[in-house]
Amino acid sequence: MAEGFLSDFKRFFIRGLAAALPTLLTIILLLFAFSLLDKWFGTHLRGGARWVVEQVWRHYRTPPKWVSNQELWDERFWWVGFMLFLVGVYFFGRFVASFLGRSIWKRIEQAILRLPVVRQIYPYAKQVTEFILSEKKRLDFSRVVAVEYPRKGIWSMGLVTGPAMRMIRDAALDEEALTVFIPSSPTPVTGYVVAVSRDEVIDLPISIDEAIRFVVSCGVIIPPGQMPELTRAAQALPLADLAAHDKEVST
Repeated sequence: MAEGFLSDFKRFFIRGLAAALPTLLTIILLLFAFSLLDKWFGTHLRGGARWVVEQVWRHYRTPPKWVSNQELWDERFWWVGFMLFLVGVYFFGRFVASFLGRSIWKRIEQAILRLPVVRQIYPYAKQVTEFILSEKKRLDFSRVVAVEYPRKGIWSMGLVTGPAMRMIRDAALDEEALTVFIPSSPTPVTGYVVAVSRDEVIDLPISIDEAIRFVVSCGVIIPPGQMPELTRAAQALPLADLAAHDKEVST
């Protein structure tokens, strides 16, 4: 009876942990990001806001203690720095979106790329942030395909980015050659770009988001409708009976 209880406890504990862990990790990451923003920017922004309020207040009367004391100010208005940071990022985004802002920011990036150490990090950090935050990232790929890569007999999932370059299509004598991005697991922001004939790819009836989840999970999260029947039946069995089930099916 004790073994049954332990087995039951372990099974439901793992299920509960699997259900709660994504939410807990999300909260932890958000709190960690908030603490970093508050440490790097919020503290200074709160100090600047307190100084402005103190100068305005002092112009009319003696400021109260919660204005003159930075600790009391931080305790009462801990949210001011974060809100000022959000407002500042918003106006910075509007500035960069303008013609003058784009020109100025482009020159700043060119100067950054000349720095010896920073130029080895900045381009890759920019690629990751653009992939995560870009509003147009879902439009970069037209459909999901399977292509034999890196050799015949091994199928990889790819995302079609468009037609292949003209010289490649002319050399392959195939007007339907495609450019395919093959993402790597578990970081789909990196991968390989290959040009293949249209006849050598298989269109997969799944969405871009489902393909990304499949890659990020290293093939664990299979898109709906693509899971083999044998796998569905096997998933309902305990791990100890899985080998016996496979042997029975094969015979």
